[in-house]
Amino acid sequence: IMTDDYSELEGYSQDADLGLGCGLPTQFAKIQKGDYVIDLGSGAGNDCFVARHETGAEGKVLGIDFTEPMIKKARENAEKLGFNNVEFRFGDIEDMPVSENVADVVVSNCVLNLVPDKPKVFSEIFRVLKPGGHFSISDIVLEGDLPEALREDAEMYAGCVAGAIQKQNYLGYIEEAGFGNITVQKEKPIEIPEDILSQYLNEDEIAEFNSGGTGIYSITVFAQKAGGEGQSSTQKQVKMLGDLGASCEPGSGCC
Repeated sequence: IMTDDYSELEGYSQDADLGLGCGLPTQFAKIQKGDYVIDLGSGAGNDCFVARHETGAEGKVLGIDFTEPMIKKARENAEKLGFNNVEFRFGDIEDMPVSENVADVVVSNCVLNLVPDKPKVFSEIFRVLKPGGHFSISDIVLEGDLPEALREDAEMYAGCVAGAIQKQNYLGYIEEAGFGNITVQKEKPIEIPEDILSQYLNEDEIAEFNSGGTGIYSITVFAQKAGGEGQSSTQKQVKMLGDLGASCEPGSGCC
């Protein structure tokens, strides 16, 4: 329903692509050579390996995941690729096994929807980023309310849809965590096919859902922690993208 195509990205590894994402967060992550990048919910390592291409041999990439089988698979993939600066660590992204002020960039792809305490995750991202560091996160958000049957279904939850929250609440949590320069870099509508909806809703409920103004969107959000030497240059990059019409500030109504 929502997976973006990674195959054209440098650093892509087919063995690491489980098709579980909803965007391309590294595309807007502004990763520089030598950066320390953390990927939240790293799975089999797909975004980590793309990030490793960007940061190079002199940088470091850390993937965090709370499932041991994924950590094992990601480590095997890294070994096959011959990467010695990509690490995979078992842990909870609500309480990261990482020191504070260490990362230049944090990325994540359709993972925060699976986490009950989203404000805590954004607080943790703020903690581990260096002053002037930033994140690029792809996730699913809502405008309007999902029917209860969709919200409660485990399959839809695993697909990021049932765990989605309102877009303004999502962006509000980011601001409350202390971030600035909050920018929606990309937004696209997600349509659930009727053959899938029919598994959860009857015909009348499907008609009401399709006409009720509920929108499901994949967004990629950029935000920055204040301070640090890199702040001004990153702000200039984001402003330039905005001037070109490639991004929109929360509440601006341009998306």
